[in-house]
This record gives sequence, structure tokens and C-alpha cells, in this order.
Amino acid sequence: MSRQQHILRTLVELADTLVEDFDVIDFLHQMTVRCQELLEDTDAAVFLDHPGPRLHSVAPCDPGPGLQQVLEAACGQGPAADAHHTARLVTVQDPADSAARWPRFTPHLQRAGYLRATALPMRLRQDNIGSLLLLHTRDRPLDADDLALAQALADAATIGLIQARTIRQQHTVNEQLHTALQSRIVIEQAKGILAARHKITLNHAFDSLRRHARHHRILLSKVARDVIDDTDALSAPAPAPASGPAAASAPAPAPPKAGAADTET
Repeated sequence: MSRQQHILRTLVELADTLVEDFDVIDFLHQMTVRCQELLEDTDAAVFLDHPGPRLHSVAPCDPGPGLQQVLEAACGQGPAADAHHTARLVTVQDPADSAARWPRFTPHLQRAGYLRATALPMRLRQDNIGSLLLLHTRDRPLDADDLALAQALADAATIGLIQARTIRQQHTVNEQLHTALQSRIVIEQAKGILAARHKITLNHAFDSLRRHARHHRILLSKVARDVIDDTDALSAPAPAPASGPAAASAPAPAPPKAGAADTET
């Protein structure tokens, strides 16, 4: 396979996240492998943003001891952190400059046998999700073509990760909507049963369901299912709340049992 074919195959591979069993760790580890194959004398690692001041290294999965120390240091200081925060390419040509800029990161880099480091942002429009760190064992900077290729790989991975995240969020929203619709159907059925059973209006039936659920601190949908199943729940609906002066002197309902949690609004 030619290098050009390898590049095209890699870009297609990184774009293929529309699968149900998409594995983020495997996906990012594969990306680091492709960087090693396409960019000579280079190790690669992916860092992703997470709540908190530090990045998190998620690939490679099983680095050697020297590389592991480099990655741990890079989470808080170094080109990976700078590329993420500035959303720009960060590369250092002079080792002395690296030591001055990142005094905690550079010693680990040098002890591990790396001569240079380059980092590229992983960003799509306003979504800045992390950075790609390239570690070089040869005292030769990446040329413009290799830098463009590295950024293309980072961009492809970024699009894949954001696409996978969007799909997961959509699945969650769909599940929540499905649950809400199902609960609504059950509550409407329970309202009809109560209204017919006790000769009351649908609004009064719903108020009775809601008061019972709140008083006993259980889900409204659970009360509705009990009514449909003809259990003892709401065998007699509570009267509608009084209005006017009489309401002020009405006794308060008994407090719920200690330790119960309100789960329905």
C-alpha cells in the first residue's frame, strides 16, 4: 500500500464512528498507531478536555514507563495543554526554549529519549475537545506537509468524536421522550378510570393523583399504574382543596414518613 493510500484509508477509518458498538478508547488508540505509521520517528498521544484544570491522556492505552511520565506531565503543562487552550499549533524547535517554557514537562521529555514535541488542537468550530501530542525521537522538525497531515488526522478524529457524542445524546433524548410519552399515556388512562369510578371531572382526577403522589412522595406515573392495576391506591380521591377563608383553618395533611425522597414534581 502506498503512503497516499494509507492516508486515505486512515481518514476513512477515523470518520467511521456510526456504529452501535463504537469504542472511544479503541478509536483513539488506533489514531495514535496511524500517526506512528505515517509520521516517522514519532510517538503520539491524545488528550481530551474534562471538567477541571488538567487535560486527561486517554491514548495510548499501555505506554512504557518513560512515555507514561511524559504523558502525566503533559496533562498539566507542555505543548498539549497550550495547543488545547490556544486552539493553535504548538511546536518548539529549540530544546532550550522548551525547558524555559515548560520546566516541569521538559525533563520528562528528555529522560524518555524524545528530542522534540509538537501539539495540534482537536477543535471543530466552537467545540475544543483536546489536543494531539506528537513526540519526536529524531532531531528534525516535521515539515509543512507532515504538519498538515497531522492536523488532518486530528480534525478527522475530532469530527468522529463529536459525531459519536451527538448520537449518544440524541439516543438519550429519544429515550427520555419515549419514557415521558409512555408515562403520559398511563396518567391519562388513570385519570379516566378515576373520573368514571368516582363521578368527578378529569381535572379533579388529575389533582387527586398529583396530591396523592406528592403526599406519599412517590412517582405520579407509579400512582397512575396502581390505579390502572386496581390496587388500593386512591380508592377514594382526596377532596379538591378548599378556597377562601376556610382554607386557612383547614388542618394540614399528615407529614410524609421520615426518610422518603420527593421524586416527582
